[in-house]
Amino acid sequence: MDEKKVDLEEVSKLIEALEYDLGRVRSGSQDVQRLRDEVETLKQALNAPIQKHHWIRDGLQSIHDALDKTMDTAIADGVKASQYISEIGRILGM
Repeated sequence: MDEKKVDLEEVSKLIEALEYDLGRVRSGSQDVQRLRDEVETLKQALNAPIQKHHWIRDGLQSIHDALDKTMDTAIADGVKASQYISEIGRILGM
């Protein structure tokens, strides 16, 4: 299977920025918690001894979907959701 590679350094920077912004968002929303969980899952995949690019791609896609869903919620004021959606799309070649 021809796995498409992702730039793991770019993904790490994106996750770091997302974590920072999510730290500024008030908790309580299920959408925000789902996004935090997806970010944590992707962070663990990045820190795994064996990094599978398809795991990273799947994690990025999950974060993309979660951000897209939360665009209309309170997270929009704490996180630059559209910027992250665009960046993930760029990394994934969307």
